[in-house]
Amino acid sequence: MKRGVGIIILAIVFVSSAAAQGKKRVAVMDFDYATVQSGIDAIFGANVDIGKGIADMIVTNLVKSGVYSVIERKALDKILAEQNFSNSDRADPTSAAKLAKLLGVNAVIIGSITQFGRDDKATNIGGGGLGRITGGFGIGGVSKRESKAVVGISARVISTETAEILAVAEGKGESKRSGTSLIGAGGSGSGAGGGAYDMSSSNFANTILGEAVHQAVETVSKQLDQNADRMPTVTVKVEGLVADATEGTLVLNVGSKGGVKVGDNLEVRRVSREIKDPTTGKVLRRIADKVGVVTITEVDETSSVGTFKGAAPAKVGDAVSSAP
Repeated sequence: MKRGVGIIILAIVFVSSAAAQGKKRVAVMDFDYATVQSGIDAIFGANVDIGKGIADMIVTNLVKSGVYSVIERKALDKILAEQNFSNSDRADPTSAAKLAKLLGVNAVIIGSITQFGRDDKATNIGGGGLGRITGGFGIGGVSKRESKAVVGISARVISTETAEILAVAEGKGESKRSGTSLIGAGGSGSGAGGGAYDMSSSNFANTILGEAVHQAVETVSKQLDQNADRMPTVTVKVEGLVADATEGTLVLNVGSKGGVKVGDNLEVRRVSREIKDPTTGKVLRRIADKVGVVTITEVDETSSVGTFKGAAPAKVGDAVSSAP
């Protein structure tokens, strides 16, 4: 089972106007760092989840660029717990696509960290492996005056519908200085264990390893922005009923699982008459008139709350749906 792979979620926000602006909704997985695991232990003195740190930074960049609407992490974490996804499942394109489908996103971004530490080809320290290590940090050469950090990451954009690879992005960052280690005095992994590590902090960013990470992340983020048009548009149709109507506040029987997001403006309609088959009595069509609009302010998985505005009060049983 691969370690360090999970869903991020990344800082992600469902923007109600995303569809109108042509934004594609994405979810970002924690990156896989299994191939550099031994180096991580040596650099930080612990199993630090750099996969989550890298994904968090990419999410931040994607949100800032405004090209995508990125799913919120806590929403993904909840789905992860419900679906009992394992680390290996989350690294798999098919499993990741299934998870993303539950969230109504256009695509899911997964990735791997291919280099993290010194450039082994550029150092003569040691006969192999990690070379000499000092104080749990090592990496960078205790017998050389110059330390060089190299970070390589790759990302794949996976279709929610087919699990096919829609686009790829790769980034590499390098930084070197004389008379310093990869993480200087600010890179201790003490207390992090296998948990979160804030790679976006200025403390880490000012190290040569932090500089290399930022370069690689910036490159991948820009490539992901450039490939946004390769993603299909997924239209989520919201349909539900008013479960409670009290003084302009409505409670609906549909939530995030049904595609509802905070900020959505949903139409409230009331059936005015039914057209039935004269032979069987079966309802053929219901004619509904618009009563007003409800603006969503709170959402959980199966319900939502919103503020209603209309010419007449809404009632329990009124139909609620996305605007045409």
